[in-house]
Amino acid sequence: MHGEIPSSFFNLANLIELDLSSNNFSGVIKSDMLLKLKNLETLVLSLNNFSGAIKLDVLSKLKNLTMLELSNNKLLSFSSDDGVNSTFQKLETLYFSSCNVQQFPNILRSAKILRYLDLSNNAIKGSIFKWESKGWERLFYLNLSHNLLLSLEQFPGENLHILDLRSNLLQGPLLAPLPPSLEEFWISNNNLTGKIPPSICNLTYPQILDLSRNYLGGIIPKCLGSSSYGPRIINLQKNNFKGKIPDFCAYYNGLINLALNDNQLEGPLPRSLINCTFLKFLNLANNKLNDTFPRWLGALPALQVLILRFNGFHGRLNISEDIRPSFSSLQIVDLSGNEFIGVLPTTFFQNLNSLKHARNLSELVLQESDKEGLTPLYALHFYDQVSVNVTWKKSEMELEYIRTLPIFTAIDFSNNRFSGKIPEAIGELRTLEVLNLSHNSFTGNIPPSLGNLVELESLDLSSNNLSGEIPSQMTKLTFLEVLNFSHNNLVGSIPHGNQFNTFENDSYYGNLGLCGFPLTKQCGNGEGPKPPAPKRKEAEGSPVAFIWKLVMMGYGCGVVLGRDLNCGRGRVFGRIAFIAVADITDAIAVIAGIAVVNFTLLIVYCGYSGFRQ
Repeated sequence: MHGEIPSSFFNLANLIELDLSSNNFSGVIKSDMLLKLKNLETLVLSLNNFSGAIKLDVLSKLKNLTMLELSNNKLLSFSSDDGVNSTFQKLETLYFSSCNVQQFPNILRSAKILRYLDLSNNAIKGSIFKWESKGWERLFYLNLSHNLLLSLEQFPGENLHILDLRSNLLQGPLLAPLPPSLEEFWISNNNLTGKIPPSICNLTYPQILDLSRNYLGGIIPKCLGSSSYGPRIINLQKNNFKGKIPDFCAYYNGLINLALNDNQLEGPLPRSLINCTFLKFLNLANNKLNDTFPRWLGALPALQVLILRFNGFHGRLNISEDIRPSFSSLQIVDLSGNEFIGVLPTTFFQNLNSLKHARNLSELVLQESDKEGLTPLYALHFYDQVSVNVTWKKSEMELEYIRTLPIFTAIDFSNNRFSGKIPEAIGELRTLEVLNLSHNSFTGNIPPSLGNLVELESLDLSSNNLSGEIPSQMTKLTFLEVLNFSHNNLVGSIPHGNQFNTFENDSYYGNLGLCGFPLTKQCGNGEGPKPPAPKRKEAEGSPVAFIWKLVMMGYGCGVVLGRDLNCGRGRVFGRIAFIAVADITDAIAVIAGIAVVNFTLLIVYCGYSGFRQ
């Protein structure tokens, strides 16, 4: 529906609930006309194109109104004359996200029983003063993320369970004391400094703690690891924390996601992590950790993502003989930029069971929902997602990976000192999408079994000592978008057909014995393989090198369920090339720098909308 709200709606005097969301209504909301709906309890006008200023003081005369949802009307704001003398007697829920709000409405101070307040994704400036949060004493959920707030004088109320202050301009030390009732605390992407206050240890029932992307420093409080009931999700990445990693799971094994990457942490990994039997995501990248390969983590049955890149890990990649299979659930492993040496053990790859079998994403949704006793829709949000940054020629494309709905798999062992032959067993990992073994000292031939990696989209074997010919089986990789065999000792004719007709000279640079298309050097018979028919010129963002990293994302991000749609040449990482955002509140959100107090599910797959709430 479009245009203004039909006047006939306002004649339904006995109407209790009016939901006109997700239409194309426009114009000014006629607050005076709404007063005719004197029995109205729920008013939902979100996801439209309303503009102007809605008169909240007029709406307050709807004495039975308990829920007011006006989100996602980007030109809509509050009237400047919504005086404090007006009172919402029964209003419990106010959603005014993604509109044109620039200040807190005065009428909020008179909404005495307000429990759910969402003013996220607006342009509210300045500070939250003590008087500003008066009347918010009963708040259970408060979302002020993605605004322009500079400071917070006090936390509103004494019963706050979910607080989202992400992506503001908050500065100075973290306000203390924290309300003991807090279960989910999101304050990432600000300018906070100083240390984590001791009151963090007084939280009664913490679930999610996200302090990432600030300038916090000092030692990570021991209580986060040793308390009898700690958070299930801890995201402290991209700060300035130093010292050793606390003994996580010393007394509580409920930790599911731990992101401590991009800090200044040092020393060995705490062996207490072996007790984290529910741990699925562990990111310790870009620190100063010094240890051997933590083979004992292979006993964790749920571990799906292990990122140790750019630390001081060293020694051989030994696998525990006492754990069988070891790392059986692993889907992403990144050991790049360390000092690992020796031959890659075949058993490591043989144990990666989750990378061997095709995945039916819809079945996984049902499995996860059944396991946790959730609806299939909410199961998507109960678990976390991370982002994968792919470096293209002149741009970055951000891709999504859902941890428990595995649509992205990768192995990155680059920039180490591994040697010997590349194990044939890697060819058994049929769902692998990224393989990077570059900048090592591998020798021997490229295993023909790599031609079995039918899902592979990026393969980088550059800067090794590989020899022999490129196996013709590699042309079966019809989804391959990034290929780099440069700086080896390869010889013979370059295979042609399928994706191999699309790669350019830089994929083979530094292999003097190679010949045939796309190189100018012809093969010994005087005829190189004929080049393919002229193809459409690629956009400037066409990928040539693949460097990926994993970072926790704040909740409110989208998810992907689409599968195997062709997007451009190959798939161009098609299954995961998207970013989706959303906004509808759910009171409970759990898991991983991500979950879900605030969402409207939008699922996009190469422009395809495959699932909608």
